[in-house]
Amino acid sequence: MTNSKTGSNHGVNTRLAHTGNDPRSFYGFVNPPVVHASTVLFPDAETIESRNQPYTYGTYGTPTTDALNKAMDALEGSAGTVAVPSGLAAITLPFMAALSAGDHLLVVDSVYTPTRNLCHGMLARFGVETTYYDPAIGADIEKLMRPNTKLVHTEAPGSNTFEMQDIPAIAEIAHAHGALVSMDNTWATPLFFKPLDHGVDISIHAATKYPAGHSDVLIGTVSANETAWPALWKTFTMMGICAAPDDSYMTLRGLRTMGVRLERHQQSALEIARELESMPGVARVLHPALESFPGHALWKRDFCGSSGIFSIVLDIADSSRHRAKAHAFLDALEIFGLGYSWGGYESLAVAVNLSDRTIALPPKEGPVIRLQIGLEDCPDLLADIERGLAAAAAA
Repeated sequence: MTNSKTGSNHGVNTRLAHTGNDPRSFYGFVNPPVVHASTVLFPDAETIESRNQPYTYGTYGTPTTDALNKAMDALEGSAGTVAVPSGLAAITLPFMAALSAGDHLLVVDSVYTPTRNLCHGMLARFGVETTYYDPAIGADIEKLMRPNTKLVHTEAPGSNTFEMQDIPAIAEIAHAHGALVSMDNTWATPLFFKPLDHGVDISIHAATKYPAGHSDVLIGTVSANETAWPALWKTFTMMGICAAPDDSYMTLRGLRTMGVRLERHQQSALEIARELESMPGVARVLHPALESFPGHALWKRDFCGSSGIFSIVLDIADSSRHRAKAHAFLDALEIFGLGYSWGGYESLAVAVNLSDRTIALPPKEGPVIRLQIGLEDCPDLLADIERGLAAAAAA
């Protein structure tokens, strides 16, 4: 049960602090209990036959997972949410719900690489054909629609290079052709962009990132509108890919502070990105909230904030030196950790591999370094980046 104290007229931090739980249901305790469950007992044979009670088995949900799901529904404006064991599982589930053998799938070319691996691997083996499209395609996606196109998968900003998309235009065309639209909205979270309000049917989050927020949980959420929810729920129950109760609890706890954390991530990332635009050794800064970014107008039209991850393109003319220079940059860093994922309190850096792109091609000026700006002080982070740039120049 969602706490009645939090209505849609309240501010986001008020809703984050109170949504998804009802202390009166748990003897007044502020946080919902962590329910570890497989077997759930029934009072009599008739009830076990009809399954006419709120909980029937651990894989279908517990008070712990329901608390997280209801919180996400409140943020997304969705008909239903399920929590799954990872962000990739959150992408896999709606694909399995929407697609059958012989179907056609459209996927943005700037997609999260494991999504591409899923399409080329499992989905191709199951007889689903995937076509990749230019993130800037907008309403021209109509040219790629086929009678058997059942799903258009979007991601904005794009993975690693942060291309924007005209999500409402794409959704309108897809729906006109009878296709569903899914979106990986991990970068923005529901605080800065609400996909279902812009025509998307299924909103996907690697809740590992900003909702959990501390680099110690693997979890994903999938939220759907009334059109997509029945098939999503049915597939969820058939596949049994449910999030663990401890991870759900930790994510709900992280959600309480996501608003204030995102404010800091946004502020610091923008400050650093603007500094880097004029810094020697940086060819380009790939951040949608920068006026210089090609997709800035779309970001400004549809989004109400930006998060803490963006990329820089190192200015290295000799392509044969890209790898060595990128390694020199990374190895010189002292505060930024070298590691995957993002959304936690610590800053991270990684050289990204864009060799799988076919349409949204990699920048030519130099290697791309993705920066996750954490909660550290900006002067320290800037000094660390300058240390990396100096090492790259000297390598």
